[in-house]
Amino acid sequence: MVSRVIPVEPFDLVIFGATGDLSTRKILPGLYRRDLAGQLPEEARIVGAARSPFDDEGWRAEIRKALEEHVPEGKLDPQAMERFLARNSYVAVDARGEDGWAALAAKMRPGAVQAYYFSVGPSLFGDLAERLNLHGMNTDNCRIVVEKPFGHDLTSARDLNATLACHFDEHQIYRIDHYLGKETVQNLMAVRFGNMLFEPLWNAQYVDHIQITVAETVGVAGRGGYYDKSGAMRDMVQNHMMQLLCLIAMEPPYAFDPDAVRDEKLKVIRALDPVRLSDIVRGQYEAGNGHASYLADVENPHSRTECFIAIKAHVSSWRWKGTPFYLRTGKRLRARTSEIAIIFKDPPHSLFGEQEGQKSNVLVIRLQPNEGIKLKVTIKEPGPGGMRLIEVPLDMSFAEALGPGAEDIPDAYERLIMDVIRGNQTLFMRGDEVEAAWAWTDPIIAAWEAREDRPHPYDPGSSGPEDALMLMHRDGRRWREVKP
Repeated sequence: MVSRVIPVEPFDLVIFGATGDLSTRKILPGLYRRDLAGQLPEEARIVGAARSPFDDEGWRAEIRKALEEHVPEGKLDPQAMERFLARNSYVAVDARGEDGWAALAAKMRPGAVQAYYFSVGPSLFGDLAERLNLHGMNTDNCRIVVEKPFGHDLTSARDLNATLACHFDEHQIYRIDHYLGKETVQNLMAVRFGNMLFEPLWNAQYVDHIQITVAETVGVAGRGGYYDKSGAMRDMVQNHMMQLLCLIAMEPPYAFDPDAVRDEKLKVIRALDPVRLSDIVRGQYEAGNGHASYLADVENPHSRTECFIAIKAHVSSWRWKGTPFYLRTGKRLRARTSEIAIIFKDPPHSLFGEQEGQKSNVLVIRLQPNEGIKLKVTIKEPGPGGMRLIEVPLDMSFAEALGPGAEDIPDAYERLIMDVIRGNQTLFMRGDEVEAAWAWTDPIIAAWEAREDRPHPYDPGSSGPEDALMLMHRDGRRWREVKP
């Protein structure tokens, strides 16, 4: 499959924190892949900016090592690599001082798109924004990219938005959430709004419930200091899973336009009901299977921070009133998987009696691994012997359906960075979205902190705490099995 390449304008992209893990593992390899695909214009230039004292050649040597480590060997084309390395240069800058800023400003070309990627901690966002403004780099054709976390609660999110707004307009600020760059997430909108088959059924009349699962097999070792101050609610639910819920539940926007899409997502967040503590299950993995416990990984034996959470949520809108949304995410679970499952209601009357094979239709959107879409339907089992029903999947794995070209589909960071260059904010969060999400999240966290609840322990390699299963069982439902 040959993808249609949409050209972009000449640009200067500055990566602050260029020597960090995100830059060397995702951003630079992603830009190389776009260059290999012919999507970077000849005039595109990339500038690394950090405190380390590299010259241009030393920095290019570091990039070469990063590409050799993080790009599949079959994609390391010598000619393309040399072309990409030639685009790169380096400036040592002090985010909180004046060193290097004049040199960086001198590199920016008038007339080119200027993008500044803040691949640094949120504590430096304000300093970088201020210095870009002071040194004349906040031009009409510039934009900044900021990574999550977008605050720790509503107050800090408002402060962060206000700080950035002192120096940049909202249309210049790109709050990046890599989940929204995944091919399957965008296909969720295509499935909903591009197919008459689904949209008439996408409501409480036909949908029994919706499950959103983001399960990980890894623990928090190595990032326990950050994670124990955050937890699954802040790290996953408030941003990634909230965005997935919005795309499922939102009304059709008037156009595939940045503000039209984000307006509808904001309405969903504001329509979320407060969550009762009885509809929340929090957990921590114990030691086992050769792994340390969560408490050991974070080196805090008294921690009450959750690394697993399951929530039953409701959206009080005309479309979804009465349809529950079940969200769960956790560490050290049985399998690594991210999926959205829309479970439809049973037919109002069964012609075939109570047969084991007759089950609800389920539409599954898999984000990882093996991105794809699957629709489970009931058919007659082939052969004689009467009407015996079985459940079969209508399965579309991108790798199988799209053939060899599927491997060339841009990953999330590649797509989102190119959208920044094009000035397309559709897949980026707006400031009021972020604040609305925290306004829903904060009271939930405050309620369990006030009760001093301890998370439920669960075995590593399991599906989470037993109480999470009961969250569904009491409603006569069950979680989809997380399979290895």
